[in-house]
Amino acid sequence: MFHTIIIVGNLGRDPEMRYLPSGQPVTTMNIATSRKYTASDGQLVDETIWFRVSVFGKQAEACNQYLQKGRSVLVEGRIKPDPATGGPKIWTRQDGTPGASFEVVAATVRFLGRGGGEGPAAGGDFAETPSSPTEDDIPF
Repeated sequence: MFHTIIIVGNLGRDPEMRYLPSGQPVTTMNIATSRKYTASDGQLVDETIWFRVSVFGKQAEACNQYLQKGRSVLVEGRIKPDPATGGPKIWTRQDGTPGASFEVVAATVRFLGRGGGEGPAAGGDFAETPSSPTEDDIPF
């Protein structure tokens, strides 16, 4: 069995890089995807879905160096379910409303559009075959 997900969105904040006990770099990014459509009752609906993306190895270092809040990216990877629910991570926001985010382990990150900072031009592709870290290696 196999699954893959492709998302295109914008970073909600600057990437954060850490190192696993093995010394392998891992960068986490929060990416928002959105779409607008008109519902059957004529109301304009603005739908936003948040993804928490983990990137490993050299690709993690490139993402940490060249990406920043607001930058558009394309991510191809796999969904990592929450062990407790088998689905997205669910929590309660400070205002009492429920929230959820989908966890994605990236295989490929492609930088889109122009953003601040120096680095690869639009379309920079940082794909590598990630070594599969164990559940204990992932820092969240």
